[in-house]
Amino acid sequence: MNGRVAALALALGVLLAPAAAYAQGESVHGTLRAPDGKAVAGVTITATRNGAEIGKDTTASDGKWEIPLPRAGRYTITLDIATLPAGLSPAREGGQTLRNVPVPEGESRTVIFQLTTGTPAPGPGSGQSGGGGGGPPQNAVTPWLDRFAQLLVEGIKFGSIIAITAVGLSLIFGTTGLINFAHGELVTLGATVAFILNASVLGPQLQLIPAVLVTVAFGAAFGGVLELGLWQPLRRRGIGRIQLFIVSIGLSRRIRHIILVIFGTRPQPYADYTIQQEWHWGPVSITPRDLIITVLSLLVLAGVALMLQRTRTGKAIRAVSDNRDLAESSGIDVSRVILNVWLLAGGLAALGGVFFGLAQLVSWDMGFKLLLLMFAAVILGGLGTAYGVIAGSLVVGIVAQVSVILSMIASDMPEAAAPITACTPLARTRSADCWATA
Repeated sequence: MNGRVAALALALGVLLAPAAAYAQGESVHGTLRAPDGKAVAGVTITATRNGAEIGKDTTASDGKWEIPLPRAGRYTITLDIATLPAGLSPAREGGQTLRNVPVPEGESRTVIFQLTTGTPAPGPGSGQSGGGGGGPPQNAVTPWLDRFAQLLVEGIKFGSIIAITAVGLSLIFGTTGLINFAHGELVTLGATVAFILNASVLGPQLQLIPAVLVTVAFGAAFGGVLELGLWQPLRRRGIGRIQLFIVSIGLSRRIRHIILVIFGTRPQPYADYTIQQEWHWGPVSITPRDLIITVLSLLVLAGVALMLQRTRTGKAIRAVSDNRDLAESSGIDVSRVILNVWLLAGGLAALGGVFFGLAQLVSWDMGFKLLLLMFAAVILGGLGTAYGVIAGSLVVGIVAQVSVILSMIASDMPEAAAPITACTPLARTRSADCWATA
């Protein structure tokens, strides 16, 4: 009885979590950095709309600037090149002016001007949003086949990130029957812990690669603590799956709002690998960062598949997922297997969170936004499986990206559809038509 009361008390987190008081006014902001990564101070940046000046700001000593806006809409953001230090200039001709930057209602958009120490490259002005991948070279009319190839690459990258985060979610369901609604917060937690270590929030800055290793270990430990301190005691008390599901919703909201209080509402990029030169392979463009994210994600997924197929622990996990009672009667320690699943799920979720934060930006609700896509991948690939979820995640990622090509095929004006494609939240193509990221 006491166990049921405890479970219902935790589930009340759904009702007692802080209200959604995180609505904020519209603005644009960014951090101006030189090619060597050093902050550039004293540079004036202006926001205009329909030729009228809306506001301006000067970069501080850390290179940061922000301009509040009166309402949602599209704005022109201009960097005053006369205030740039000697030797610095926009990376492309006209790159000091970014037009039609979309700012949705209640959001603060990150805008980053790319600078160079050499002669600006010819071509239209281009800016890059912090934390995103590269897009195709800007053309007046982009052939839809070229755009399809670009979005296919983006889809593989996005799908591999979904797969890393969704594998643990599926294995947890397979071994315990728990629909863990708090799994998205494990993703967010991984991204924010890596950000805190990398951005020197609490101490000396830790380079991102060792920060990722620490974060994965933290994520695995956090998953183990949840299993030993919460889920295992509740299961032993005979709490039903519906009650456990409600508990996971309350836990999700609680963790999410704790992260909100600590991290804040503004999306932030990592300190490393934020601005990179794109590599162009025919119609496809990608930054070294995004290529490494994709390759590492696929390698990790291959490693997980081999672990499940070849190792004793992996075979035990598959046995418990297939038939828990039969596995237990065969001498398998089911409790240990479930603990190993939570350790694996926590570590993979943390790693996926870091990759997702690198591909876009780190935000307090990023895991929650990814959760529905994780569930879609799990359902498409098969509940409780691992191999099916990997395939389902890739399908979900590719479809989510490539589906925007339909707007181009259906349109008689590809040049009108291109900005829609480039600015779709999931299609981080970073073309010159879209300079801001959510």
